[in-house]
Amino acid sequence: MDHRATTLPMPPGWPARIRAVESGELTPPVPKPAATVVLLRDAADGPEAYLLRRRTSMAFAAGMYAYPGGGVDPRDAEAELGWVGPGPQEWAERLGVDAATAQAVVCAAVRETFEEAGVLLAGPDAESTAEPRDWSAERAALEAHELSFADFLRKHGLLLRSDLLAGWARWVTPEFEERRYDTWFFVAALPPGQRAALEVGEADRVAWLTPAEAVRGREEGRFGMLPPTVTVLRELLPVRSAAEALRAAEGRSLAPILGRAEVRGDRMTVRWAGYDELTIDGHFPAEH
Repeated sequence: MDHRATTLPMPPGWPARIRAVESGELTPPVPKPAATVVLLRDAADGPEAYLLRRRTSMAFAAGMYAYPGGGVDPRDAEAELGWVGPGPQEWAERLGVDAATAQAVVCAAVRETFEEAGVLLAGPDAESTAEPRDWSAERAALEAHELSFADFLRKHGLLLRSDLLAGWARWVTPEFEERRYDTWFFVAALPPGQRAALEVGEADRVAWLTPAEAVRGREEGRFGMLPPTVTVLRELLPVRSAAEALRAAEGRSLAPILGRAEVRGDRMTVRWAGYDELTIDGHFPAEH
């Protein structure tokens, strides 16, 4: 695995916020629970990941390549819904949260994959997934919060297939960021017969890329990616199939990964423990 240490430039908005948090002038926002799914399909050169380039108008991660994902819908924490595979309590132990939160996080992972990629990790029974059809109206209603995911499943007689997901990592946005998320990353294989959307409302481009292609594009400056996105891709470099990725996920830690800022005179550095290649560094006047 390539973990070469590099020093990346610091975004211009960070210095003031880093100093404000350090001095106590700014209280860090509470991170919102979220979920994202690395959707994989097998190809000749190994598994490919489905990536979206977020529109430049987006408030968070504008212009960056990312996986389908988004915030938890609180309605799914207490809803009764059809479910097969590991239950909320089992997921709670895996994710390190209570059962209601685990249910909402898993629902968010499946819902966001459906909303953004058009891939439905749910089916009429424990052995199959939904037949392909035009779900555009339902996806739009979910995205507009006009329909809860539990109600959608119930209306169409579908069961959430939690067995199609595997937890991969948990990343928490640094304290000095204006928008903060506590995000669980999952991996999943593209179900047989389903196709991922080629056009997505929040994205201006979609691409299936091998981890090696995506990492190389990021290192060459062609693909913008946040630290968690590129790190997961690096971790997937040795994997030779989607099924292997799901097996590899079983032994992974889901302890929160949080970048921390250091301020020393005119130098600011953001480090992620154990991930030296993600170091972000900048020099600024001490009184800036």
